Amino acid sequence: MNRRAASFRRRFGSLALLVLALAMAGPATAQNLSFYGTPGLVDMPTAEPLPDGTFALTSANYGPIWRNSLTFQITPRISGSFRYSNLGSLFRPNSDYYDRSFDLTILLREEDDVWPAISLGLRDFGGTGLQGGEFVVASKYVTPRLQLTAGIGWGRFAGRGGFENPLGVINDAFETRPERSTRTGEIGFDHWFRGDAAVFGGFKWHATDRLTLMAEYSSDTYPRESEMAIDPQSSPYNFGLSYRFRNGVDLGAYYLYGNEVGLRLSYLIDPARPRVPAGQESAPPTLLPRSTVAGQSWNLGGTDEVGQRAAHALDQRLGEQGLRLVRHDVRGHEASAEIENLRFGATAQAAGRAARVMANTLDPSVRVFEVTLAEKGMRLTRIRVERADLEEQEHALEGEWHMLARADIADAFQAGGSRSRVAVTYPHLSWGLSPYASFSLFDPDDPLRYEVGVQANAAWEPRPGLILSGQIRKPLHSTIDDATRRSFSVLPHVRSDAVLYAVESDLRITHLTAEYFFRPREDMFGRLTAGYLEPMFGGVSAELLWYPLNSRLALGAEVNYAVQRDFKQLFGFQDYSIWTGHASAYYDLGRGYHGQIDFGRYLAGDWGATFTLDRRFNNGVKVGAFATFTDVSFDDFGEGSFDKGIFVEVPLSWITGQPSRAVTGQVIRPIQRDGGARLSVRNRLYNVVDPYRGGEIVNSWGKYLR
Repeated sequence: MNRRAASFRRRFGSLALLVLALAMAGPATAQNLSFYGTPGLVDMPTAEPLPDGTFALTSANYGPIWRNSLTFQITPRISGSFRYSNLGSLFRPNSDYYDRSFDLTILLREEDDVWPAISLGLRDFGGTGLQGGEFVVASKYVTPRLQLTAGIGWGRFAGRGGFENPLGVINDAFETRPERSTRTGEIGFDHWFRGDAAVFGGFKWHATDRLTLMAEYSSDTYPRESEMAIDPQSSPYNFGLSYRFRNGVDLGAYYLYGNEVGLRLSYLIDPARPRVPAGQESAPPTLLPRSTVAGQSWNLGGTDEVGQRAAHALDQRLGEQGLRLVRHDVRGHEASAEIENLRFGATAQAAGRAARVMANTLDPSVRVFEVTLAEKGMRLTRIRVERADLEEQEHALEGEWHMLARADIADAFQAGGSRSRVAVTYPHLSWGLSPYASFSLFDPDDPLRYEVGVQANAAWEPRPGLILSGQIRKPLHSTIDDATRRSFSVLPHVRSDAVLYAVESDLRITHLTAEYFFRPREDMFGRLTAGYLEPMFGGVSAELLWYPLNSRLALGAEVNYAVQRDFKQLFGFQDYSIWTGHASAYYDLGRGYHGQIDFGRYLAGDWGATFTLDRRFNNGVKVGAFATFTDVSFDDFGEGSFDKGIFVEVPLSWITGQPSRAVTGQVIRPIQRDGGARLSVRNRLYNVVDPYRGGEIVNSWGKYLR
């Protein structure tokens, strides 16, 4: 113990002096990204986080090594990264090796006038472990432009100048680092902060507000890569510069390890700041004087025939705002309109536009407007406002929030009742023809495969809640069906035969279903679906959701009978069938964070649970991660050990500035296997209902008068 303590003091004497130097005061400036796509110098990390909510997309290269990273600042103190690397001919000559990995970094303390920022990080903790390591690092600005960094690392960070692990004073188990398992995708808790340790450090200097120069001492010797893929290192020192452009692009150039030149390209995105911050939607209808409305609406009330004229007038004017009228009624001094929002990502904005249209269309004797928000034929939420409040707050400072205080928001289970007139909406037919592109990521032989073609969609709604819909696709060019690998999974091939569906189908039905949505009682929602549910399975699905208007908690249950579809993806089925189902809990954690747990039976017959955490921004951008653990062993699951991934959803309005409910998204899985595979049913109830419940309406209320 005394020898270990002496070694610790000797090795850390100079490091302690550097950490003491870091305790000099100075404000932080812009963060720099490393070759790993995380805050750092060149190869080594620094302690500062990215701004909260920031995305960083990075592609970096030196020698035969390419690293492509996606980093997201999940909270002000926690960031996560997914990395896909080409490590060159690491294991086989003339054959590239692709590696997938996850990182996690936690800011333990922020920099202040005295102390440095301190972070703890895990690198490649859920992948192959080839790049795995752990670190604790401190960073401090000693002048407004000069930052010093010092750290201690384990694993890959302990390749140069390694010494006995100082954590051995706590437990002897920290002195040795076990060999990595041959299974990929395991978390590897038993490796963390174990084995030899080493120090690293460096500095960066902001020469200008955009140009940064840096130098570092690296403790990573690239042991596996040096054997096969890259030349041995000549020096532990790395030098570089980076330049950040106004549009968020960050370009770096480096001289590494005494014998290599490298380049890095990063793009930083703040999801909370859309490309067009103010939006480019048309202005809302200006509220007309009551005398003008009276002159225009004298024949829009009273008898059924006249009432139909009012419905047609409302239908036309709401349609101009991207809203579809479902039902309408006027009784005394109150009017109700049930609408479906076809345009606005902000639910409150749709409700505000509808109230304006009603005020400009209906006789001034109507003093109360009740807007019922509906989706898939279900009445979800009603919002009652008074004409006088609309007129008073239209141009008032923070008028929308005064409107929120005066509005009556309630569950719409009984809204309108059976007395409301049904507008000309039903039956309703919609159809479209468009191009499509789909992608297959991380194939070991080709990391990006794609398919492009044309697709036709059609939906017929004969009555509220009943939807008959389908989609057919014709591929025009595909590299997905060039894949030659076939599944040898010991589980039923519920997902791992995806390539066969691409190879054997030239014209495919992606879905063809009948759906029925209903409200069994207040706060309850129901769905029944039958047909070809998704590209690989058909069958029947039933779901119930309990979701009170102002509740953070929602509970759901789903049961499915699924039959595997023929590889041609037309009307045939295979022999495999199974009952699946899940009990689900959804919880709004506040500040934009949402958690979800789904427990039940999956397509391969395995039982387990999926845990999901996402962060949603008020403009509709969503980022999340999920992991599924079932009774399938890691060995039976195969490569990856368990199902996991991240997902990103971006509203089209965030990109264009034009109002739209269209969303583009991508799920990024390191690998898709058969364990933990859930049936992909369209229009699950939580996603349908959630935008119209209390919390989401309040979050979007800032656009009520826009």
